[in-house]
Amino acid sequence: MKLLEIDLSSVLTEVVDTTRVDPVKNVIKQYAGMTADEILSELFSHLLAFGLKFVGALVIFFAGRWLMGRFSRFIMRMLDRRHVELSVQSFLGSLINIVFMLILIVLVIGIFGVNTTSFVALFASAGVAIGMALSGSLQNFAGGLMILVFKPYKVGDFIEAQGQSGTVKEIQIFNTVLITGDNRMIFVPNGNLSNNIIVNYSRAGIRRVEWTFGIGYGDRYETAKKVLSGLLDADARILHEPPYFIALHSLGDSSVNVLVRAWVSTEDFWDVYYDLNRKVYKAFAENDVNIPYPQMDVHLIKD
Repeated sequence: MKLLEIDLSSVLTEVVDTTRVDPVKNVIKQYAGMTADEILSELFSHLLAFGLKFVGALVIFFAGRWLMGRFSRFIMRMLDRRHVELSVQSFLGSLINIVFMLILIVLVIGIFGVNTTSFVALFASAGVAIGMALSGSLQNFAGGLMILVFKPYKVGDFIEAQGQSGTVKEIQIFNTVLITGDNRMIFVPNGNLSNNIIVNYSRAGIRRVEWTFGIGYGDRYETAKKVLSGLLDADARILHEPPYFIALHSLGDSSVNVLVRAWVSTEDFWDVYYDLNRKVYKAFAENDVNIPYPQMDVHLIKD
């Protein structure tokens, strides 16, 4: 039994030794028994095979560059027809070129017989590592691209989102910059904007202004309505289509509330709103229409 174990170990040692390959010794053994002519012929055949591979690699490289250029120009023309921002076009063009160049390099290396699996694994690992490190930034970047492509708002629009409202000053790759009415600058991440509700007050071009005016219970509603109609008809900023609307809205504790709705251009919204308040205050006084204030009648009963 012991003799069998010794013989088995020696056999395994010989097998392991034969699997160890020394490339230099192999080359020496290969050319040791050859004449000079045979060596030159062998070298020439290897050079010829390498030259063919090299020419093939060059052809594939330049053909790939040509196809890459055509595809990149096609993508740029498509983005230009969709009026995508120039900064996004430039970034996408660079990204497409880098991706296609990496693929082309892997193909060229594979022609020379190099195992490309390690290169692909390296690129994949680098992509995963970068993606994990910059997950938040990548989300904001993707949100910025969606905003620039689908255009839920543009520079100059007045929007409300994420509890903030203001005029869009700039759409950056990672953030949207808002300017508030009191000139505060707010940076809102694009990732949050692209995944939540956005109210765009400027998109439609026109907006409806709404007022509620209170008149006294002793005043005539028809008189108040006539005064309001005259003021609306006299203001050229009030649109005729859709027509304005006046109605008795409710009977409050201290006043009869009259509802007024009118349509104006978006840029005239606040000017019309404040101007009509001023005009109504003056016109009601001139036409003996009272604007009541909260009051309470108290009745005393003597026993």
